[in-house]
Amino acid sequence: MFNLTLWDFIGIVAFICLFASFFIGKNAIWGGLVLGIVISVIVIIINLVIGNSFNLDLYKIILTISVLAGAIFELIGRLSKRK
Repeated sequence: MFNLTLWDFIGIVAFICLFASFFIGKNAIWGGLVLGIVISVIVIIINLVIGNSFNLDLYKIILTISVLAGAIFELIGRLSKRK
C-alpha cells in the first residue's frame, strides 16, 4: 500500500491552502511558495557543489514549511484587519 508520513499529510494541507487562495490574487501564501522555491534552488546548488545526492523529501519539506508559513502570515494579516 502507500507509505504516507506526517510530512505528506502536512503537504496536503499546504496544497489545500494554495488551492483555496488561487483566486484571491497576490497574497502571502503564494509569496511563501516563491520563497520556498528560491530556498530550494539554493539548497539544490549547495548539495550539488558538496556532492550530495538529490533529496526530494528535503525540498518537499522546505516548500511545505514555506507555504504554511505564508498561510499563517496571511491569516494573521486578515485577522488584524478585522475589528
